Amino acid sequence: MANPTGRITQVIGAVVDVQFDGHLPEILNALETTNQGGRLVLEVAQHLGENTVRTIAMDSSEGLVRGQPVSDTGAPIMVPVGEATLGRIMNVIGEPVDELGPVVGETTRAIHQPAPSYADQSTEAEILVTGIKV
Repeated sequence: MANPTGRITQVIGAVVDVQFDGHLPEILNALETTNQGGRLVLEVAQHLGENTVRTIAMDSSEGLVRGQPVSDTGAPIMVPVGEATLGRIMNVIGEPVDELGPVVGETTRAIHQPAPSYADQSTEAEILVTGIKV
C-alpha cells in the first residue's frame, strides 16, 4: 500500500497543518514534502479533528504554500547511531552539518526513545569527557 498523501492547509511559522483524506498518520510520524527544491521533514505533533494533523517543521517553512502535497513516511524520524556518529555534527533529522560527508551508520533509531529505568542508570560519580574546554 502506498503511503498516504495529504495537503498543507495552514502554515504559521514552524507549525504546519496538513489535511489527509483517509487514514491519519500517527503522532510522532515523519511527513515529507519539498521546499525550495529540498526535502522538508515535518513531525506530527497533534491530531486536529478527523482529517487534519498539526506538525512541526524540522527546518525553515518559508516558501510552503497551501495545497502543497505532503506524504506520510509511516515511521518516526530516524537518525544514524553507533561508532560512525562519534565526533560528527548532525541536525535533528540525521543529516550531517559538519561538511565531512555522509554519516555511514549501519543502525538507525527514532529520535524519541523512552527514558532508561532507574535500575539501568549508573549511581557512581564519573567525569564525562566531552572534548570541550571550559
